[in-house]
Amino acid sequence: MRAVVQRASRASVTVAGAVTAELAAPGLVVLVGVTHTDSAATAAALAAKIYHLRILAGERSCADLNAPLLVISQFTLYADTTKGRRPSWSAAAPAAVAEPLVTAFADALTALGATVSTGAFGADMQVELVNDGPVTLVLDS
Repeated sequence: MRAVVQRASRASVTVAGAVTAELAAPGLVVLVGVTHTDSAATAAALAAKIYHLRILAGERSCADLNAPLLVISQFTLYADTTKGRRPSWSAAAPAAVAEPLVTAFADALTALGATVSTGAFGADMQVELVNDGPVTLVLDS
């Protein structure tokens, strides 16, 4: 799994003109991509890493501050742009594999005690956020 984690003061996901998820308080926006070798164990390990990552104010984590997380699936994190001008998506897991693992990732965060909102898997989403810092990290499992 690959995640882009952004510290945000607020964020939202809009689908078909309607806001479907929000981060109303300071927390983390997590864009998650799944590859072919990922599993539920991979999802749980990455969730724990992110939940305890000390990147919020005062070098504290979501676990420390009970800060919310907004999880958004994003297969484009596995784009291969080494050849030509058109990205290849072959490293990204197909939707039938990726969707349950993105759900497992969000569920693992919830099981840790996190407040989690999610985007709409496979939807054309508009993501709006105010990156706090800015702080943006890329994590690979």
